[in-house]
Amino acid sequence: MNPRAALRTDAGSPASPRPAEADAEFRELFRAHFSHVWRSLRALGVGEADTGDACQQVFLVLHSRLDRWDRSASLRAYVYGICLRVASDYRRRAHRRHEQLFATPPDVASDAVSPEVDMDRRRELAFLDRALNALPARQREVFVLFEIEELDMSEIAAAVGCPLFTAYSRLRAARKAIAARMDERGQGLNEGRTK
Repeated sequence: MNPRAALRTDAGSPASPRPAEADAEFRELFRAHFSHVWRSLRALGVGEADTGDACQQVFLVLHSRLDRWDRSASLRAYVYGICLRVASDYRRRAHRRHEQLFATPPDVASDAVSPEVDMDRRRELAFLDRALNALPARQREVFVLFEIEELDMSEIAAAVGCPLFTAYSRLRAARKAIAARMDERGQGLNEGRTK
């Protein structure tokens, strides 16, 4: 994407130059929210190879729209709303390329973790990723925001653009689906041990 196009306002005219303090504010926001954006994009199904580009896209949009952010609202929820749209775009493109959307945890060298523990951790993360991918997008969004990002439900409702009770309903349905997957997995493990 052309960075100049990303910095245009809705009317199509170039965004006005930002004063030095606005640029300093943006740099601070970048530092404060980078890991949140990265985790959110991965949890929302952006492939590992595309996460860097998607992250850059989120911050390009944030930079161009920072002056429109209502300062009384949660910035984290606002940033997450941008992540939702960017992740949705990347998932649609990945589908056209016939890529599978799953995460592989990064390799971490550590003397404290045995290979068996590391393998179990990878299996658990892969299972969680498959369970998240099986959820409808709207349930997944609320689940990730509440359970992983630990946002307040009012912030979640604002970020995904739904009424508060709808957000609670989506969370309840997502938890039920994840619990069912866990139960199925537990039965499969128990059957494998008895044979």
